[in-house]
Amino acid sequence: MSCLSIAAAVILATPPLAPSAPQEAQDSGGPLDAERACYDVLRYDLSIQVDPQQERILGSNRITARLLSTTDRIRVDLDRRLAVHDVSMNDIGHVDAVGYVDVNDVVTGGERTEDFFFVPIAGVSPGDVFTIDINYGGSPREAVRAPWDGGFVWAQTPSGAPWIATACQGEGADLWWPCKDHPSDEPDSMGIDVEVPDPLVVATNGRLLGTWPAARPGHTIHRWEVSTPINNYGVALNIAPYVRLEHLYTSVTGERFPFYFWVLPEDEAKGRAILPEFAGHMRQLEELCGPYPFRADKYGVVQTPHLGMEHQSIIAYGNRFAGDPNFEYDWLHHHELSHEWWGNMVTARDWNDFWIHEGIGTYVQALYLEQRFGPEAYRQKMAADRRRIANTGPVAPRGSKSTGWMYLGRPGNGSPGGDIYFKGSWVCHELRWLLGDDEFFHVLRRWAYPDPALELVTDGAQCRFTTTDELLEIANRETGRDLAWYFEVALRRAALPTLETQRDGTSLTLRWSTPDDLPYPMPVELDLDGHRRTVPIPPEGTTIDVGQAKLTIDPDDWLLGAE
Repeated sequence: MSCLSIAAAVILATPPLAPSAPQEAQDSGGPLDAERACYDVLRYDLSIQVDPQQERILGSNRITARLLSTTDRIRVDLDRRLAVHDVSMNDIGHVDAVGYVDVNDVVTGGERTEDFFFVPIAGVSPGDVFTIDINYGGSPREAVRAPWDGGFVWAQTPSGAPWIATACQGEGADLWWPCKDHPSDEPDSMGIDVEVPDPLVVATNGRLLGTWPAARPGHTIHRWEVSTPINNYGVALNIAPYVRLEHLYTSVTGERFPFYFWVLPEDEAKGRAILPEFAGHMRQLEELCGPYPFRADKYGVVQTPHLGMEHQSIIAYGNRFAGDPNFEYDWLHHHELSHEWWGNMVTARDWNDFWIHEGIGTYVQALYLEQRFGPEAYRQKMAADRRRIANTGPVAPRGSKSTGWMYLGRPGNGSPGGDIYFKGSWVCHELRWLLGDDEFFHVLRRWAYPDPALELVTDGAQCRFTTTDELLEIANRETGRDLAWYFEVALRRAALPTLETQRDGTSLTLRWSTPDDLPYPMPVELDLDGHRRTVPIPPEGTTIDVGQAKLTIDPDDWLLGAE
């Protein structure tokens, strides 16, 4: 853990750097600047005090990193609402440039004007490992509509006890702790110490190493360790007088790992009742995508005062045990659990490929419904998702993008918005039709674990960054096909292909019209008086004899293209 303990964090080497007025909107990701591209984070050691009464935090974070290229400074991200108290490097003491300059190196008299600051790097060469310790604190941004707004949630349980959570996917983890806020860099491991008033319980990422009394009477420190890589927005605090429930779960690998649900005391009975369903979700996803990736730590679910989020090994659950309005299953838990594979183990290197998290996560819900309730439930779910596709922007645009552009964008600016969920899901659905079940489900498994040997690994080597291009490469390799044409039209373009049809007497002409006249040899299934026929369509189109048959094109609704 960090050499700066929580108790020591209150001793300030210099006067705190005052935070400026709150910023109306904050973004995450986007093009990686030189001051962050020059280093690779190896580990974070975060220590934090949480004061529910004052709604304040006080903490320290040790960043252990390797320098990748020559530089005289590195950038660290932290919301300007939080004051930077002190920074030291390599255990040799205070360094004297923290946030005193804005992005243009203009002295600001102690007030930070950006949501980041620079740390000078001296005596460090490319390849060297160095440490930076940052003491900070203040009143963090409050999430008004978590999880759509990021920050802290300061709530109360029905009995009036503090009920606290964090969520920061859209805005970035730097809302509440100093880090390199970019999806392309994850620590190999992370330590998390949290001090809270008794009798509150802390449920966070990784595995619990222990608890002990803090220096302040009536407070306890909870120490957790994350043994694998973790994305920044997946780090979360959950604090309440929780009761911990445990389900005995055996993985498809034969290993047993801890399977916990932290619930409010008032909802213990509901929690116990729903745990078997949660285990059923785990079983379906393991059989479909491969073993649960974080068996070395745990699987955890925690009841939260906001709807939910895919925090690694500690899924936030705020669905109030309400299930789904159309099917008898808890959609929220299943979706967030799916992100343990699609988002936490397999992580988009840039937000421009966020459909890999949300689109595949949405599609495997339809597969769960098909397995549990039958093909009609699957079709019903896919039809509902189809109606929500807006085609406002490419699902996988080229070029680096931020969360604000991809996820929080608005129609008219080229952002895909919700299409990363629903069109992303339909891309999987249509690819299943194109490949057939055997090939598609094999590809899906290899998207999660490109090498089958990785399914038995738990030390973090199973985790990787990915891109749309890598998924294409895997699909091509595993099927022996060239699917570039499909990925280009379905994921890289906003507009849908159009199936042009003309029936003239006994003849039927079919032709695909695509954005930029791109090739799109998608076969089409026909129903002719109850007889099925699959028709290949060359670029120039095709004309076939259908006689006087009653005709239905794409009778099972596999095709995303508009007719």
